Amino acid sequence: MSGFRTLFYKELLRFWKVSFQTVLAPVITALLYLTIFGHALRGHVEVYPGVEYTSFLIPGLVMMSVLQNAFANSSSSLIQSKITGNLVFVLLPPLSHYEMFGAYVLAAVARGLAVGFGVFIVTIWFVPVSFSAPFYIIGFAIFGAAILGTLGLIAGIWAEKFDQLAAFQNFLIMPLTFLSGVFYSTHTLPPVWREVSRLNPFFYMIDGFRYGFFGMSDINPLESLAIVAGFFVVLAAIAMRMLASGYKLRH
Repeated sequence: MSGFRTLFYKELLRFWKVSFQTVLAPVITALLYLTIFGHALRGHVEVYPGVEYTSFLIPGLVMMSVLQNAFANSSSSLIQSKITGNLVFVLLPPLSHYEMFGAYVLAAVARGLAVGFGVFIVTIWFVPVSFSAPFYIIGFAIFGAAILGTLGLIAGIWAEKFDQLAAFQNFLIMPLTFLSGVFYSTHTLPPVWREVSRLNPFFYMIDGFRYGFFGMSDINPLESLAIVAGFFVVLAAIAMRMLASGYKLRH
């Protein structure tokens, strides 16, 4: 396992050495979202009974930050290594695809959770937040970061240049994130769009995560947890198959 530990440590250092860009900048971005949307809609929107809009918004912003930064960590690491040519130093050692998968995804989880924790610490100064089910908060945060870290790994393997990775992020990750209920509850949508939202796996991550704070959600949190876990298993199997075969890595 020394190879796994070394690669994991390298991936941690990669984002921590530039933490001003990888951790602080996303925290500031989330704070801007809270300031703008909270100021515009506070007092005008009540999504859950007894929960003001600013409180409702904080878990969504935290989870959105976790997801986006977990994806960015693994995907940017692989595409940079492929373009600069130093990926060969990861492929030459006798690392199994399990070790590579674990190192990249765990580092992505670490970055996602670090940014999410930073967003939470900053935003709770504006409004108090309760903890109804802390284990759901932790579980969905870890699963969400792992899923996006795995998805970033798949995107990084598939992409051959930054333009392709940007397209993956702009046309898949960003729309799915913003349409998952970060800024609204799906109960406020027309019935047709409410059902369409159920096809978005990001919806289950954010809805279950928010349940951990308020004890209220759009669907049963256990159902959300089962769907999220199943989605992770499918993506993990795809990513490890790509690593094992050397798809777009060993040529």
